[in-house]
Amino acid sequence: MIQARKFRRSPSVLLLLIALPLMLAGCAGRGTDKEVVAKVNSYKIFRSELDKNYNSRVAGSPQKPTATEEEALRLNILSQLIDIQLHLQKAEKLGILATDDEVESKFTQAKAPYTQEEFQKRLKDLGITEEDSKQEIRRNLTIDKLLNKEIGSKVTISDSDLQNYYNQHKADFNLIEPRYFVAHILVTGQPMGQPGESPGKAQSDAEAKKKINEAEHRLESGEDFASVAAKFSEDPDTARNGGELGPMPESQLKNTDAATRDAILKLKPGQFSEVIPVVNPTTHQPFGYRIVKLIGKETAGQRDLNDPQVQQFIRNQLRSQREQILRAAYDEVLRDNAEVHNYYAEQILKNTGTR
Repeated sequence: MIQARKFRRSPSVLLLLIALPLMLAGCAGRGTDKEVVAKVNSYKIFRSELDKNYNSRVAGSPQKPTATEEEALRLNILSQLIDIQLHLQKAEKLGILATDDEVESKFTQAKAPYTQEEFQKRLKDLGITEEDSKQEIRRNLTIDKLLNKEIGSKVTISDSDLQNYYNQHKADFNLIEPRYFVAHILVTGQPMGQPGESPGKAQSDAEAKKKINEAEHRLESGEDFASVAAKFSEDPDTARNGGELGPMPESQLKNTDAATRDAILKLKPGQFSEVIPVVNPTTHQPFGYRIVKLIGKETAGQRDLNDPQVQQFIRNQLRSQREQILRAAYDEVLRDNAEVHNYYAEQILKNTGTR
């Protein structure tokens, strides 16, 4: 089931550095007033800041955005920068700020899956420095604290709320077939194809074997599966989440490759498999290697409300819904109480009539 969440922009600090590099939103930009693209109270957002964020967002894209797509993306990024400033200014007013120790702890956590060389290469690919990444961590921690205090702490879920939701969605908790909860560590011998891929990516079958064997050794030595997956797995969609693939219905399991299916069916919850060769289902050629772990299994049938997983799922659903509504209202109030000018948007409107 879904785990309880707090207000965060992503599942990990590293994702913040890769997927949403809104860099330098909290630092004063340099330039003249003619280069100001927006103003949030007394804070000025300069074009150089917007350019940096835009270039980071489109880096590595296979196709250059059209002029219309570029305008739309820049507007979206600028809106995000404005929102960040609104939250940071509110947090400063309330005295809710991330501490140096908290920043260092998160930064160390972000570096943990990588060697120093790998981490420096990743920062270089993003066009940022360690100081930039620490500034971004500080901003996100500060905003998380603000939203948890102003919104998260005000959401309560009662027993009657749980009961009402269950009564209205009872059919959703009737599993028509067993479900398996699985995590994996995947390593392939395919050459690196994208600039954003892990610097530790195996480039040949020999390298892939060596890498997956090292992962297996660490697991056998007692290292946590999620930690090993974060460092070794080359599946970008699951590595940062401890390799978790999510609920897998029995029918889906039957359609997966035979070696993986047989390995999962032999496991007890908490156990992991030996190294499994992965074959491309289309070409039937060796593709790589994986290790799978069975996290748990749910049998078919109706789930009752007294099931802890059912209660947690409902609680998370209700909390998420209420937090989203409160967040939207909170952001609207912040804007209403602030002096915000989006000069870039005004310029787009002004230029429309001259095209």
